Amino acid sequence: GYSVVCADVSDTGSSAVEELVALGHAAHFIRTDMSQPTQIAALFAEVSTRYGRVDVLVNSAGVTRVIDVLDVTTDDWDSIININARGTLLAMQAAARMMEGIGGGSIVNIGSISAKGFKETSNIVYASSKAAVVNMTRIAATRFGPMNIRVNCVCPGMTKTEMWSSWIDDRAGAIGVSRADLLAEMSAKVPLQRLNEPSDVAAAVLFFATDMSRTITGQSLNVDGGTMWD
Repeated sequence: GYSVVCADVSDTGSSAVEELVALGHAAHFIRTDMSQPTQIAALFAEVSTRYGRVDVLVNSAGVTRVIDVLDVTTDDWDSIININARGTLLAMQAAARMMEGIGGGSIVNIGSISAKGFKETSNIVYASSKAAVVNMTRIAATRFGPMNIRVNCVCPGMTKTEMWSSWIDDRAGAIGVSRADLLAEMSAKVPLQRLNEPSDVAAAVLFFATDMSRTITGQSLNVDGGTMWD
């Protein structure tokens, strides 16, 4: 199996690594702020020193908050774009340079159905950042293809993560309904009548990360219970 490096600005990443190590897996935590280019460079420098290679990159860093289009500020734009879009680009660049030296690899970006016109999106900047991720995936796949590096994107629908839980509370407050009512309403709009578990998204990431998808690149796969068709 793979040795796992988890890069996170918070202690959540450290906790994930502790769980992996307890299960007998090789894992290492590197505290990284994906909004800071110097920290991204330092991350890959440490990975190079410690492991000498990158076989798979999963670009999963992301931030959002509930905000009306008319209330978006330039600070909102910069803070979200810098992590969700610019951070993704810089990580792809660094990983691709290392992958080229070992004969290839796989990059899996985490997008969102908000990138594809999901009407319930509550943050125009978040949707824009994830649309950038989808398009960067396509362009990078073309550029990196001759290097035997595949680049794909997983676009989750509503998924029960910590960030999602906080978003639900904010969204419910913004529209004046209870959390339970909002959850019921959202589930009812999904053809499969349920929201994603993190493991649903992880399964798609695993597919793209491994040779199960060895001839697939430049694609964006919705994991959303049938919410979006594109």
